[in-house]
Amino acid sequence: MARIITAAAAQMGPIARAESRTSCVNRMIEMMREAKSRGVRYMVFPELALTTFFPRWYMEDWKEVETFFERTMPTKETLPLFEKAAEWGIGFYLGYAELTEDGHHYNTSILVNDKGRIVGKYRKVHLPGHSEHEPHRPWQHLEKRYFEPGDLGFPVWRTMGAIHGMAICNDRRWPETYRSMSLQGAEIISLGYNTPDENTSAFEPKHLRNFHNDLVVQASAYQNSCYVIATAKAGIEEGVGMIGGSLIAQPSGEIVAKAQTLEDELVVADLRLDLVQMGKETVFNFAKHRRIEHYGRITSQTGVELPPAGEVEGEDVLSRK
Repeated sequence: MARIITAAAAQMGPIARAESRTSCVNRMIEMMREAKSRGVRYMVFPELALTTFFPRWYMEDWKEVETFFERTMPTKETLPLFEKAAEWGIGFYLGYAELTEDGHHYNTSILVNDKGRIVGKYRKVHLPGHSEHEPHRPWQHLEKRYFEPGDLGFPVWRTMGAIHGMAICNDRRWPETYRSMSLQGAEIISLGYNTPDENTSAFEPKHLRNFHNDLVVQASAYQNSCYVIATAKAGIEEGVGMIGGSLIAQPSGEIVAKAQTLEDELVVADLRLDLVQMGKETVFNFAKHRRIEHYGRITSQTGVELPPAGEVEGEDVLSRK
């Protein structure tokens, strides 16, 4: 019997700094209501879905910073989302800023099942940006200031009829993210993102922001034979353009659904999980084809190590006559 899960990327338009958690949750519930009417059983909300993307501002007062963080989940404001998920039988991924009981700050996502119960947690590993104020930028990207690198690795969870993994934003650019989860059999990898349409670190044509987003999601879906649901924050948020472009890619690498707006929008597709097996059993049959004896450099080294200086002379094959 074919395994089919109707899933959605629940793209959100901009969230103003002054917008309340309650307002954000009401927007999510409205998309969940639409999802119910379209037969969706699982949906993915963006990274930092409860607030504006606050790392764009330099703040010295940590009391101010922590107003963007959640100390528990669900909170009073988010509980209605969990209740509707249980009532309507829809699981979801939710990204938010997490402040732990012992004072650690993470960029976090949770996996909530179709009974409204938290079954998984992930903390963002690949933090982009910088840690100190850089006034020459039109806006900041201070994730390295406000968050610590995730400490949970890349786990997966068998729930809601599939093997699920999670990632957040910049994680999607790193092949190690997907391979770590696909080595555990991941069939659906969900990720939320908040990506500006301009790279303030270096010149980059704006069209490449969307191109690279699609590229890494599609290539990773193919190379790991899984579905990837990538969900954006979109539109002009506090004066900064966000790329949007939420999409669902299938194991062939093809895009099967994509956002058409920069607003709150539900992007729906049927995930035919039997398609996952073709790649996992043939081209990307890891047990049969991986050669881990040659991959040690990947985990033993971070930065680039150049070969010794001086041109390699090579073997004199021309003298063999």
